[in-house]
Amino acid sequence: MTELIAREYTRFESIKHIHDNDTEYWLARELADVLGYTEWRNFTKVINKAIIACDTSGRDVACDFVDVNKIVKAGATSKEIKDYELSRYACYLIVQNGDPRKEVIALGQTYFAIQTHRQEIADRFNLLDEDTKRLITRGDIKQWNQLLAEAARDAGVITEKEFATFQNAGYMGLYGGETVDDIHGRKALGVKEKILDFMGSEELIANLFRISQTESKLKRDNIKGKSAATATHYNVGKEVRGAIEKIGGAMPENLPTPEKGIPEIEKEVLKKLKAKAKNGQLMLDE
Repeated sequence: MTELIAREYTRFESIKHIHDNDTEYWLARELADVLGYTEWRNFTKVINKAIIACDTSGRDVACDFVDVNKIVKAGATSKEIKDYELSRYACYLIVQNGDPRKEVIALGQTYFAIQTHRQEIADRFNLLDEDTKRLITRGDIKQWNQLLAEAARDAGVITEKEFATFQNAGYMGLYGGETVDDIHGRKALGVKEKILDFMGSEELIANLFRISQTESKLKRDNIKGKSAATATHYNVGKEVRGAIEKIGGAMPENLPTPEKGIPEIEKEVLKKLKAKAKNGQLMLDE
């Protein structure tokens, strides 16, 4: 494992470029190759998420994601291709939004100083408006839910029905017996609307803790069997609920439901970014 880490660190270092003023940068297309993305169009989806995260963290996107369209030869003709000069922070955001199932992504997160940047974001978190807090936390939950699904599958939760039961158990523990359907109904959501998209930042953070701690416990304790995994999810949810109660916090089912869903917030952010792009302030892939 140590040899693997050293080899991958060398790969990240080998594609680093240095400007004449000694500032470092990475080219997006080279980073995509190292991270195992063979299709540029798939990698641009990750870049766009990273650009949104950069903007919501209060940084100047154009400084971290520098558009460097260039001409390359394609046989007898030439064509223009899009690329980016990425700062270390931009690379960090990209690996944060990459596929967490790729081992190289985890190594990239470490290489690009994940702990340092997480602290920077945490320091600013309380200064953000509520919608931005929701957007950031919901993004974290998407990543952790993928990891939780894999951990549950490794434990023996295989079928769609089994996974639905597993998920319900976690919510029931955290919400005092309420299932996904109960929460969905209480929030008066539409059929295609997701409950996580209609939670405030406080409620999202409670669920993020439930999800991350369940994933860690399933792996740490090497839990096997669908019943044991489901019971673990319920118990972790219940423990999180108990911790909230102990410090005098509001129970998640008593927190208000935001009127605006996460998809609407994402559209608003993209609209603002595209407006900046039209003004020549940054380049955002469609």
